Amino acid sequence: MQSSKSIILSLFSIILIISFSFANSASLQENFLQCLTKQSQSPNEISEAIYTSKNASFPSVLQSYIRNLRFATPTTLKPLVIVAAKHESHVQATVICSKKLGLQIRIRSGGHDYDGLSYVSNVPFVILDMFNLRSISVNLTDQSAWVQAGAVVGEVYYRIAEVSKVHGFPAGVCPTIGVGGHFSGGGYGNMMRKYGLSVDNIIDAQIVDVQGRVLDRNSMGEDLFWAIRGGGAASFGVVLSWKINLVPVPETVTVFRVEKTLEQGATDLVWKWQQVADKLDDDLFIRLIIDTVNGSKVGEKTVQVSFIAMFLGQRARLLSLMNESFPELGLQQKDCLQMRWIESVLFWFDFPNGTSVEVLLNRIPKFQVYLKRKSDYVQEPIPKTGLESIWKLMIELGEVGMQWNPYGGRMSKISEEETPFPHRAGNIFKVQYSANWKQAGAEIANRYINLTRTFYEAMTPYVSKSPREAFLNYRDIDIGSNNNGTYEEGKTYGIKYFKNNFDRLVKVKTIVDPDNFFRYEQSIPIRSS
Repeated sequence: MQSSKSIILSLFSIILIISFSFANSASLQENFLQCLTKQSQSPNEISEAIYTSKNASFPSVLQSYIRNLRFATPTTLKPLVIVAAKHESHVQATVICSKKLGLQIRIRSGGHDYDGLSYVSNVPFVILDMFNLRSISVNLTDQSAWVQAGAVVGEVYYRIAEVSKVHGFPAGVCPTIGVGGHFSGGGYGNMMRKYGLSVDNIIDAQIVDVQGRVLDRNSMGEDLFWAIRGGGAASFGVVLSWKINLVPVPETVTVFRVEKTLEQGATDLVWKWQQVADKLDDDLFIRLIIDTVNGSKVGEKTVQVSFIAMFLGQRARLLSLMNESFPELGLQQKDCLQMRWIESVLFWFDFPNGTSVEVLLNRIPKFQVYLKRKSDYVQEPIPKTGLESIWKLMIELGEVGMQWNPYGGRMSKISEEETPFPHRAGNIFKVQYSANWKQAGAEIANRYINLTRTFYEAMTPYVSKSPREAFLNYRDIDIGSNNNGTYEEGKTYGIKYFKNNFDRLVKVKTIVDPDNFFRYEQSIPIRSS
């Protein structure tokens, strides 16, 4: 049994360690702040962009772009400093000073980061928050726009629609996603069968590299420009802005949402959807949202499938296409809503019909939840017996849903090597698994996370293999992390995200960031000589 003296000595040692840690952090923070002031061309201006725990507004700035409440707890490790850059020089100073002092940098553009890798770390770190850098300049003469990394997708859509009824851009259906991370990880939405991903429509970018230089496509070179369009730009630098190509949209588009339960024949409809979803006219995108709902009997659960469509055209042509390719759904004229493209953005995010498009300028989501997400790709139709097994498990688990997004069209016409995003021809659809909950606590969180993992494992027979592919923008720490920064550890998730493009990304990374400064749990590693 420990003596009183040994217990007191142990406690004293712990107190010394904690005191040293606090003192070391305080010193590191002070050195970082001094460095920022020295590096800045206008010290007074950068001081307005800096937040430490001594600032009354530090908690609100930190919390304002956390979209997963799992990482908004009192025990979540906090940054030493948040730099909410207001000018590119603030970004440059943050990179230079972080590198000089050995601080990790986490780059946050919108917070829709499923596993919190853009604002949480287990080592001393700073957050470079881009929310102040969100200007959008639309040029209809060459049908392009420059978009700063801190803008959200809704703002981009709004600014395009402000000047044109017949232009849009293929990106996400959630308007509060920050474009910095969304574009750099691929960026997909309900026009991808027509126009591909966001990255397929990016023609230039500005980036701050590890040396603090501001580079554009010409000065960064084609290899780095290739890497940041789908390889996750945070492994290579800090994107300041993207130049995007606008795409044509008709003055009138058509949307629909048709819901079917198992009792209403959902299994047969999902089976048929798998046969046609990636082969439909390129103007038509039909997403499935699959959830458990209350059944017709008290206490009974069933599965409901929502068929949600975006069609780049008018109702009459849509009905004709559906009658030809997917008559089993029984789509009727009353199901189809005609509207402007910008209004369809509101429909897809479940805003009530008639909501003003001004709501797209609201950067804060309607709901905040605790969540876990995972992803898969399906390359062969799941047989009806498989679907029935999946529904049974969903009802047993009760609280895990899915979203199936169809491929084909333009996605199958772009080669896997064109950008780092490799999930092209051969994929019928992508799966997103989702669990949401509203109660705090580690025990509750572990329960929902484990439900999601159980469902993911049960889907193994039906999804891609060797590798089991995953989508970078659905960050999932379960599929691997790289604590040591090694190439071998990086392969565990890198091959799943990037397939044969992983080694090319490693080669670019090794050249542009040889000391592996831009590093996080799932960053691109360097190749040691």
